[in-house]
Amino acid sequence: MNLARLLWGGAGLTALALGAAGVVLPVLPTVPFLLLAAFCFARSNPAWEARLLDHPRWGPPLRQWRERRAISRTAKLAAIGTMAASGVLTAALAGWTWALIPLAVLLIAGSWIWTRPE
Repeated sequence: MNLARLLWGGAGLTALALGAAGVVLPVLPTVPFLLLAAFCFARSNPAWEARLLDHPRWGPPLRQWRERRAISRTAKLAAIGTMAASGVLTAALAGWTWALIPLAVLLIAGSWIWTRPE
């Protein structure tokens, strides 16, 4: 096995670990890290990539993104709702001026997410 495959595999395992953490941590996204893991595994270990794409829970959104660059409506609402809740929580705990940061993220990232096909 060459060095490049080892590095891609390490990056894939790191992304997979972050995606797994995102399952239980509400502020950490899951699917983007799994997309990155699949990308890395495609270059290092195609069998692991296939396992990700065939997973009953995470495989469908990964395949939808790869095939059509699509995000389900449920995922869109969850992402935008979480970003909005982050802004409200920041405003309540840190003050209105600090809430402008998550608001900017919501406006930029949220509008991009919402315009993806379903």
